Amino acid sequence: MGLREYIIRRLILIIPIMLGVVLLIFAVMQLIDPVLRITLFLRNPRQFQPDVINLYIHEYGLDQAVWVQFYHWFGGLLAGNFGYSGYYKEMVLPALLVRVPATFEIVLFAAPVIVLVGIWLGVESAVRKDKPFDQMTRIFSILGTSLPSFFFGIVLSAIFIAQLRWVTAGRITPTLGTQVSLLKSSGVWHTYTGLMTLDSLFNARLDIFLDALIHLVLPVLVLTFIQTAVLVRVTRSSMLEALGKTYITAARAKGLTKNEVIYKHARRNALIPVVTISGLLVGGMMTGLVITETVFLFPGIGSWAAEAATVFDVSVVIVYAMFSAVVFVLANLIVDVLYAYIDPRIRLG
Repeated sequence: MGLREYIIRRLILIIPIMLGVVLLIFAVMQLIDPVLRITLFLRNPRQFQPDVINLYIHEYGLDQAVWVQFYHWFGGLLAGNFGYSGYYKEMVLPALLVRVPATFEIVLFAAPVIVLVGIWLGVESAVRKDKPFDQMTRIFSILGTSLPSFFFGIVLSAIFIAQLRWVTAGRITPTLGTQVSLLKSSGVWHTYTGLMTLDSLFNARLDIFLDALIHLVLPVLVLTFIQTAVLVRVTRSSMLEALGKTYITAARAKGLTKNEVIYKHARRNALIPVVTISGLLVGGMMTGLVITETVFLFPGIGSWAAEAATVFDVSVVIVYAMFSAVVFVLANLIVDVLYAYIDPRIRLG
């Protein structure tokens, strides 16, 4: 099977997977009492009357048969209607799309560093097993996997935000944020991507670009420290296993150089589990950095969904669950394609 046919087959599999996700989410929704779902949207105490609540239940079709409810709900999804947030007072799909760039901007700067540094440290640690470099790398990985991200984030916030005042919390300095809002309202500022760093460059505002870049340093540093530690441990373990295989012994017996054995044969075969973990790490970051965004006051989808969950805003939680499912399905698709590229034998499976 060629690479193109392999990718097409994986793309086709996305359809039943997403249908299964939709059915699962709808089934979970049915576990929530209709009265509770309606009262979440009521703010006037006079509306909390049985006859008023029953009227809303009938108006929204929550008293109809399950298959009828699914038909209308799924039809709304296909039309782009993902519901209304009673807590935030806005349609949830546009609200999600507004907040995605803030999360994506952190991931955009953190993910390449995590993957490249994590793989490099893991490979070199395995190659130099039990040497000082390996010992230092193992200490780093243990610290990174042991310390919770909120602890590291709070420490950095206390030092650089509270004490030194080198940077403010949030996505941009408040005064510049006010300028951006005024420029948007006057039509001078054009939003191209939603990413503050890129849009500031496109609008020829180097001062805003540098400020947005500085505000990304702390959250990116927290993610890099925590997630790189995970990837280092997986890469080191996989690399050590690959170096112990018989084909490595055979390659050395053939007279291949050390670099050829390590980087051409061992590393390539050790990358398969590493690619899996990398895909899951990046997918997990894209679905929301709840703790990091909360600590540094970043208006991303993680903090948005977490706050909605605390007030039981079902519409936001549902659209967040769907977004997460799409991200992980796409992440797994990319991982499968990388599998086929790294080891062509996988295409034959």
